[in-house]
Amino acid sequence: MKSRLLTPLAALTAAAPLAFGTAPSAHATSGTALAICPRGSGVTVIVDFGSWDKRSCAPGDPTTGLAALRGAGFTVTMVQRFPGAVCRINGRPSATVDKCVVMPPTTGYWSYWHAVRGGKWTYSTSGPGSYNPKPGTVEGWSYGAGKPPTAPPPA
Repeated sequence: MKSRLLTPLAALTAAAPLAFGTAPSAHATSGTALAICPRGSGVTVIVDFGSWDKRSCAPGDPTTGLAALRGAGFTVTMVQRFPGAVCRINGRPSATVDKCVVMPPTTGYWSYWHAVRGGKWTYSTSGPGSYNPKPGTVEGWSYGAGKPPTAPPPA
């Protein structure tokens, strides 16, 4: 488990908490459902909801991890007092779990990860609003205490 002892500035740019909320489905691009991006293009985004994950493709060259997350079809709710931090993805966790006013606890936040295709997850040292994923790479989000997504990056 990674430590979350950060300065207030670092807290805005570090692995920001997130949450999700709909059943798994692929993001549709030009009428075609893409669970992962074609090799060498777009950014594949995997969101780990615990008992299942959702994989989707952010086409093109998203300029930030947050743009990749949204471009892959996920909805995002930001933390009110830390606008650089993500609180919910697709409505999860529910508002009864986290009100999205202050940073979530280290035991229940959306951790942010990066990988090359077929590689291993690396914990992000930058927040999703400041990290620029390269086309062909994989972004991962996992809710909990800072563990990587259970699904490995696709090959």
